[in-house]
Amino acid sequence: MTDWTDPDTFARALERADTKEKGNCFEDFEEGDVIEHDPGLTLTQFGNEQWMGQTLNHDPAYWRSDAAEARGFEEPPIHPDYLTAATLGITVEDLSEKGGYFLGRTDVRFPGTPVYAGTELHVESEVVNRATSSSRPEYGIVSWRTRGKDAETGEVLCSYERTNMIPRREPVATDGSGAAAAEESDDDGPDLPETFVTPEGGYFEDFAEALERADEENAAVAYRHERGRTQDDVTVASLPLATLNTAKQHHNVDVMSDSPSGDIVTYGDVTRSTALGHARSDEETWREVGFDDESFHTFVAVGDTVYAFTRVLEAEDSVEESSTGSRTSSENTASSDEAGTVRFEHIAFNQDDEPVYSGTRTAEIRKRSG
Repeated sequence: MTDWTDPDTFARALERADTKEKGNCFEDFEEGDVIEHDPGLTLTQFGNEQWMGQTLNHDPAYWRSDAAEARGFEEPPIHPDYLTAATLGITVEDLSEKGGYFLGRTDVRFPGTPVYAGTELHVESEVVNRATSSSRPEYGIVSWRTRGKDAETGEVLCSYERTNMIPRREPVATDGSGAAAAEESDDDGPDLPETFVTPEGGYFEDFAEALERADEENAAVAYRHERGRTQDDVTVASLPLATLNTAKQHHNVDVMSDSPSGDIVTYGDVTRSTALGHARSDEETWREVGFDDESFHTFVAVGDTVYAFTRVLEAEDSVEESSTGSRTSSENTASSDEAGTVRFEHIAFNQDDEPVYSGTRTAEIRKRSG
């Protein structure tokens, strides 16, 4: 039986696996296109204060009720810097996740009325300009007009225009070498499938169809996810402490200096959740059912990058019972017409392609017809 987390086996698996890419290239944008960004964000007091505190925005009207009232506010409002950052952050997946230089932002505007905590922010962007780059032929230049709106009233809360260099799908070589990529060895050994199958999309039907294709040959439904998350002081120290996890390995550098890692390390559930987040971004997840066979293979420290690899193990055209043993009428409960059950194996790995976490996961995945 193949151990997919054996480092040599896993390295060969990564070489064979397609990457589920995220983001858009220059060619994907056309002037006049309007993009409704799927994520929304509820502007909260906690998020507002965290932003202001970390950026040293100490205007008392945004912290204290008496100072806010003296300014004519009903309560401390959302700071415009936080509102701007939230509006831009929602757009990154669709507009600039592929990378490229941020060339600038202009015409940043806010409404005359204050914005308060609890406001649900929805964001849309319009492509207003698209041009080639004379200095960097591997990039194009795209400008968007972005609007963050109050989901309830439709009022524009923040708007701006920003411009980015965006990578082309087929970049033009600039070094003139014309060197071809080295040929990869076809010798994968006997313990891995001959081929890997990548689902076409993230719905239940896509996973079921991929498994059917894999059954026709010696294949596995297996792929890697494009995103990676480099660990920093916030993920390694702040997130565990925010969950009241006081284990010294996450925050006590003095004690950990004599450990094998030589430094504090990431809370295992941060590593796990990061990898699962990468995987879920390529799924239409309805509900998490459960997790099994979870292992942590080596430590993750500040500066390490967490990536994810997924195998699809099985798909069942039904939904499982809830943890109480019966279906309920809650909003998060799906019928078999709306979702099916998929079992995955997820492997988190680092920048050296070493597995750091693995586990199986069962989830209800939305159906297209639902």
